[in-house]
This record gives sequence, C-alpha cells and structure tokens, in this order.
Amino acid sequence: MSAGEWRKLLLDDAALEVWDDHIQPADPLAFEDGKTYPERVARARKATQASEAIEIGAAHLEGLGVAYGCFVFGFMGGSMGSVVGERITRLFERATAEQLPVLLLHASGGARMQEGILSLMQMAKTVSALSRFRAVRKPYISLMLHPTTGGVAAGTAFLGDVNIAEPNALIGFAGPRVIESTLRTTLPEGFQRSDFLLSHGMVDTIVPRSELRATLGTLLRHLSGDRK
Repeated sequence: MSAGEWRKLLLDDAALEVWDDHIQPADPLAFEDGKTYPERVARARKATQASEAIEIGAAHLEGLGVAYGCFVFGFMGGSMGSVVGERITRLFERATAEQLPVLLLHASGGARMQEGILSLMQMAKTVSALSRFRAVRKPYISLMLHPTTGGVAAGTAFLGDVNIAEPNALIGFAGPRVIESTLRTTLPEGFQRSDFLLSHGMVDTIVPRSELRATLGTLLRHLSGDRK
C-alpha cells in the first residue's frame, strides 16, 4: 500500500501533521548510472507524489497521540539515504522532547547506493537517536512491511519494544539469493518470511492489516499506561 493508504488504515481521520518535509537530498558523490542522482530523485517524486522515501509527523491512533513514520517503498525502493536517516533521527528526537510514543512502519530495500558510505552512516545515527529516546520511557512500536531488508532491517526495524510483522513479509539483511550464492547452500523453506522469523524469536507477532489498527491501539494504551 502507499503511504497515504497506510494513513487511511491506521490514523484517526487519516490525518498527519507532517514534520521536516523541507529536508532535501544533495548529490555528494555526483553519482551517475545512466541517469544522475537528481534525475532519479525527481522521477521518484513524480511517481509517488512524496518528497522522499519516508514521511514523519504527529498523528493520533484511536485517540492516542503518536510520533509516526512510514517508509515510501515506491520512492527508490524505500532506500535510506541522508534525508531518510535525518528524518528518522528527528522523529525520535521530537518524540523525546514531546514525550510521545513512536510508531514506525518499515518497508525498504536498504541503504541508498547513490550516497555510498553516507547512507550506511544513517544506521548508527538513527539507532543513537532511538537510544536517547528510551530515556522518556515511551513505547516504540516497529511494524515491518513487505519487504524490510538491508540496512533498514539491521537498524531500527528490529529494535522496537514490540516488533510486528505483516503476514508473509520478506524481512532480513541480505536477500535469500545473495545468501545462497555466497554460502553455496540451500536455505530452509520460508527463510526470512514472517512465520520463520516469529518461530525463531525475531518478531513478537504477526498481524494482518484488518487487525492492525485495533492491535496497535491496545499496545499503545497498555505500554503508555493509559488503560481507557
């Protein structure tokens, strides 16, 4: 689903007070692979009507205030470059300042190759912001959509107080084909799918979309100490 469809599914009145939409990517490496990096960004913006591969902001879910983030997979595969990392960092920092719980929907192919090592640096940056957020003792719920891979999976995706997966979502660091070709082995059936991860303790629960809003509301009320 698109980011707008997720807002309609989860948020009260589908309303999001957008934060930090003004942050835009640079082209530090002058990367080109048949098209320049700015050309690919412009193409992604036109296709998705999004400014980058994540949107963040303040919202309400079943009347509860949350700091909300949602990856936009259609924007260059939801890849995490400097802007995505900065927005996630600011999401946790503002949630810390305003003492809001965080709900972050992950869907990504990983780090953005057009930014090289700068994209990989976002893993440490976002996790550091999450670590500081822990001080306010508000819940962080991670929702892993299909697919959640690469540096995003290795970053904030598995670090929620509660980690929720969609049914049959592909979730992992390197893809199955890469692992099989590197290790020269055959992987177990269902490897890196939601059920496999649940059975191995990597996620806490699998929730279908029809039950997500009610489940998230219950978790937020319980973990925030609001029993109403």
